[in-house]
Amino acid sequence: MTDQPYQGYDGYDGYDPYRQQPAPQGWPQQQPYDDPQAAQPYTQQWQGQTWETQVQPPVAPPAEETAYMPSQGAGAAYGGYQEPGWGGTQAPAHAQSPAPAQAPAQTPPTDGSEPGYGPATVAGNARITDAQRARIEGRSPIIEPGVQPAGLTALLGLLLAGAAAIGPYALVVPLVALQAVTAAGWFRLNGMWPARQGIALAFAGALTADVALLASGRTPAAILGTLGVWVLLALVLQLRSHADPDERMYGLMATVASAALAIVASGYLASHGDAVTVGAASVAVAVLVRALPLPTPASVAASLLAAAGAGALAGALTGLGSAGALLGAGAAVCALIGHRVASYDYPSRFVHFTAGVALPLAAAAPAVYLLGRALV
Repeated sequence: MTDQPYQGYDGYDGYDPYRQQPAPQGWPQQQPYDDPQAAQPYTQQWQGQTWETQVQPPVAPPAEETAYMPSQGAGAAYGGYQEPGWGGTQAPAHAQSPAPAQAPAQTPPTDGSEPGYGPATVAGNARITDAQRARIEGRSPIIEPGVQPAGLTALLGLLLAGAAAIGPYALVVPLVALQAVTAAGWFRLNGMWPARQGIALAFAGALTADVALLASGRTPAAILGTLGVWVLLALVLQLRSHADPDERMYGLMATVASAALAIVASGYLASHGDAVTVGAASVAVAVLVRALPLPTPASVAASLLAAAGAGALAGALTGLGSAGALLGAGAAVCALIGHRVASYDYPSRFVHFTAGVALPLAAAAPAVYLLGRALV
């Protein structure tokens, strides 16, 4: 507002309530003044901040000043501006524009007490895993178990083959070892370690399946019944957990898969003795050939041929005949799938000596049971 007297406008008589009302007692009577300076003491004045009518271009603050901006209350959502008279603090004439969405943050100094984060690069940094770096660089995140895990798998397979030729109770000893290594290796393969409760639950399910098989005369329905009960038990235990929903779902899937693999390995106990001998010997030979330093297609083909040959030889020794070649090839296919699973996502040395040893034999158990029932 200006310091000129109110003059009105067209169509309005210029009525001003502040000039027409009688002055209070003790105040001088207001009179019209020709001189604006003379009317200064009795003219209503407005003092306060105003807003410029011209649009000013926003000025972006430096990056180091916007790396971290603490919250300023309700006005922070509008770029730091507050209405005067509502928050007790008047806003500056020019409110700062919000920080850019992709302002580079400073890297904190590393003095040994706090780990620092390196800048984002195409090749990755020290905070990502080897598998993630391999995918970014276009490499395969697969490291296959070496000769030593393959030798342990072959040794365990030969133990299963020899024990099956003796009898079902002798077969229980190497089978329990296989189930224990399977339960521990699967959890470690999924990055969950230590997971004692899940490992113990999966191993207990495998032992229950073995006992149920021996008690029921090696009826395969005992495997399905134990598997159903253990899936329900794992679900109940995860529902009682106080972890986040995502973690509970991840733990549930890992527990169910580990228990299923350990329980399915009991299929060796439900299978015919000759079928177990042929299938376990074929898996042992296939894994050893797969560990040879050959190209992947040639290695897979050679391992399948070697498994078929070992199956035919074992079939001739057990009375299964030439059908042993088919059983050996089928068991080798499942074993190579388990071998591939144990090689995924840059596994550690512990994974190679647990999941890399047990998964080929555990995955071959259903094929040994089904082909054995069909061929024997």
